[in-house]
Amino acid sequence: MIAVRYFRMKKELLFVVDPMCSWCWGFDPVMEALGKSNTFTFSLVLGGLRGKGDMTWDESSKRYLQSHWEQVAKSTGQSFSNALFEKDHFDYDTYPACKAVVSVRELFGMQKAFDYLHSIQKAFYREGQDITQVEVLKHLLDSIDVDVGKFDTFYKSDRAQLLMEHDFAKARSMGANAFPSVVIIDEEGHMICQKGYRSLLEMKKILGESDA
Repeated sequence: MIAVRYFRMKKELLFVVDPMCSWCWGFDPVMEALGKSNTFTFSLVLGGLRGKGDMTWDESSKRYLQSHWEQVAKSTGQSFSNALFEKDHFDYDTYPACKAVVSVRELFGMQKAFDYLHSIQKAFYREGQDITQVEVLKHLLDSIDVDVGKFDTFYKSDRAQLLMEHDFAKARSMGANAFPSVVIIDEEGHMICQKGYRSLLEMKKILGESDA
């Protein structure tokens, strides 16, 4: 996965994503490839795609999502399970997964946050696991070998909620209102926000990287 590096005088890439955004799952291999570059440092900001009760779960919404996922799969090559559409009831609330990634980032560092994001995206999109459920999110911590008890205590805290909301506000303040977005910050602090999915080739051109 992405090797998180911290050095002075390097450009920074902020990946603004939501774990339950299908285009962000499509973008996962691009993030991994970019993470091999020595030119940048990397950070993760959570976007907050959809809150509790924001999507009515009916046949119409299922058809919309399934069609959308098929488009993402065709465009990106990422695989998707259709297990979600067999559910009679589902609340497409992305906030629990967002807060879980924020909690991992705060407690265990940026690298673990990237690794955990990949694990829960894979569990949801490829394996059909319900990552709106905290117990599922806790179980998936096994993939990154961290203290589940410490996570559980922090996840339930007011600070975890505030940090998640801060991420959402930060994304908006940077103009990252489409997911995924990549915010590029140069050595002088100038910022450019690239909104929406980009292929690896497109990102290389944007970043001027021949070996990203």
